Amino acid sequence: MNTKIIFIASGIGLLIAMSAAFLSGAEKKVLEPAFNPASNPYVNGIYANGMIESALPSGENINIYPEVAGVVTQIVVTEGQEIKKGDVLLSMDDSVQRATVEQLKAQADAAKIILEELKHQPRAEVLAVVKAQMTSAQASLHSLQVQLDKQQKSYDLDPQSVSKDSLDNSINALKVAAANAEVAKKQYELTKAGAWSYDINNQEQVYKTQYNAYLSAQAVLAKYTLKAKSDGVVLSMMSTVGSYLTPQGVYGSYTQDMNPVLVMGSPQAQMNVRAFIDEILVSRLPASDQIQAKMFIRGTTISVPLEFVRVQPYISPKIELTNQRRERIDVRVLPVIFSFNKAHDLKVYPGQVVDIYVGEK
Repeated sequence: MNTKIIFIASGIGLLIAMSAAFLSGAEKKVLEPAFNPASNPYVNGIYANGMIESALPSGENINIYPEVAGVVTQIVVTEGQEIKKGDVLLSMDDSVQRATVEQLKAQADAAKIILEELKHQPRAEVLAVVKAQMTSAQASLHSLQVQLDKQQKSYDLDPQSVSKDSLDNSINALKVAAANAEVAKKQYELTKAGAWSYDINNQEQVYKTQYNAYLSAQAVLAKYTLKAKSDGVVLSMMSTVGSYLTPQGVYGSYTQDMNPVLVMGSPQAQMNVRAFIDEILVSRLPASDQIQAKMFIRGTTISVPLEFVRVQPYISPKIELTNQRRERIDVRVLPVIFSFNKAHDLKVYPGQVVDIYVGEK
């Protein structure tokens, strides 16, 4: 009985082995590619990875960061919106800075009032009071002088008619009155002359200092409203109402790093593409007036002729286009900028990776 089971099991195993051998030896059907890879259209064409970007005179896209920190209270624009230079992009809470501006403005206004007061001295009312005091002192001096003259004449005629002590007191009183009259006269002249030039100059500097502080605070206040520095298109808005912004940007929950608050590009009727030429192929680049190139959109059969713009004359380590911040490979590349007119039905966007072949005319 056991022998029959062994033979049956062996036969089953043999059949399984023969079936597996047959199946493994059978020719497998090759799957069709999802799309045909780009083919070199030039005899000695150079291949390069490329990235589509806005057509800007220099650099890439415009990364916008605030110059002050604050909480977003309003976002005016949306992604894909075309904007003009000076348009408001977003606003941040400026209540504290606005109160500071108002306080500094009040201090500057107070300093200006004091300056104007110094410049308009003397006041007619003050000058009249000082003049009256001088007149009174002079009248008192004259009265004492007359009284002393009478006592002196009486004393000269009869020394017994006026005591020596009374005569001395009158002489001393006259001297005090003369001094008071002189002080009153000088006070009148000083008041009539107005404020001292040094006091005016000092107050002018105080006013300028406080006014400049007000202007500085007002300039900072304006930075709580982000405005477009040029015409363009909003490519990416990375903040929302309630987000906290700093001059380093806004924290990205997914990337866990600091990102620009807003990314702008130029209007997309014309776009650029940045080709990264491997350093070992740089020597094969044609002269600037002989360069021609063609861009191939991945996943399609679409190709677009390119127009040479410029070479960015700096070879740097290539950055993996899938993650520009973290992934680097041991290759150095030379960026070459091309441009193309974007057709209405051509669906390409800044940041898109494409294939490029560079040839010679």
